[in-house]
Amino acid sequence: MSSVPAPRAVAVDKRTWVQGRPAAYSTAGSGLPVVFLHGWALGQHTYRDVVERIAAEGVRVIAPSMPGFGDTGELPNASFSLSGYAAWIADLLDALEIDEPAVLVGHSFGGGVATRFAHDHPQRTRSLVLVNSVGGSSWRSGNTLRSITERPLWDWGLHFPADVWPIRQATRVLPVIAEDLLPNLIRHPRALVKVANLARRADLRAELEAMRDQGTPITIIWASRDGVIPRESFEALCVASGVQGTVVDGSHSWLLADPDLFGEVITNDMSIAKAARAMEADAPTERRRGIRRVTSLSRGAADRRSGDRRADG
Repeated sequence: MSSVPAPRAVAVDKRTWVQGRPAAYSTAGSGLPVVFLHGWALGQHTYRDVVERIAAEGVRVIAPSMPGFGDTGELPNASFSLSGYAAWIADLLDALEIDEPAVLVGHSFGGGVATRFAHDHPQRTRSLVLVNSVGGSSWRSGNTLRSITERPLWDWGLHFPADVWPIRQATRVLPVIAEDLLPNLIRHPRALVKVANLARRADLRAELEAMRDQGTPITIIWASRDGVIPRESFEALCVASGVQGTVVDGSHSWLLADPDLFGEVITNDMSIAKAARAMEADAPTERRRGIRRVTSLSRGAADRRSGDRRADG
C-alpha cells in the first residue's frame, strides 16, 4: 500500500554558478536528493507543482533550468551534447555540495540527460526514472519501423498541439508551459533549435543496456496518448533497460496536467530509494557498497510490477 505523502513543501527559486556561468534552479523538501530534469523549451517554473508533489514524498528535489533555458547560460559549442549536459548536472551537484547518490527523474528531453548522467556518473546515481523520455530512437511509419531521426519535423509539429487537449487539460497545462516557453522563445531561440535536434537524434539504448547489466534501478513511464514520443520508442527503452514499463492514460505532458497522479505513480520509486539510503546509513562502512549492490539487483522485481499497472490521467 502506498504511504500517505507529507504536506507539500513550497518550491523556492534559487541561483548559483556552474562552470563559470549563472544557473537557476528550484528546490523543495529535505532528505534524499532527487534531481528533476525538464523537457524541451521549458524550465524550472513549469514543473513547480510536480516538484512540490515529489518533495511531499519526504525527499529533497533539485530542479534546474538546464543550460540554454530560463536564466541558465548556454553550454559552449565544444561541450554541446548529452554528455555535456550530464557533466553540467554533475557540476551543479558539486556547487550545491550534494555528495551522495541522487535519484534522477527526467521528462522528455530531460529523460535523455538523466540517462546520460546515470551512465556517465554511476557513483552519483541511486536510481533512474524516465517519464515520456527521448532516447528510444524508434518510430513507425505505416507498417515500417524506422529510426526516429527519419521522422519529418512537420510530423512532430502536428502532434504538439494535440498534446494539451482536451480543453479541460489545456486550461491547466497551457499557462504553466507558457511561463517558461515564451521567455525561452524570446531569449534562447538558437538554443531551442539546437536542443530539438539533439533530442531528435538521441539513441540511448546502449547506455541503458550497460546500466541494466550493472544493476542500476530503472523505471520507465509513458502516456498512452503521447504523440511526441511514440510507443515504439517507449518499448525500445523498456527492452534496452530490461524492465516492463508503466503506461498511464494521458498525453506527453500528463504530469503537468495531474501532478498528484504523477506523485502516486512514483511513490514506490521514492520509497525504495529512501529504504536503500536508510540501509546504507545503518550498515558498517565496509559493508555499504555490497548493500547498495543487493538493493539495486532486488529492484528488478519491483520494476516488473509496473507493466500490470494502469493509472487514470
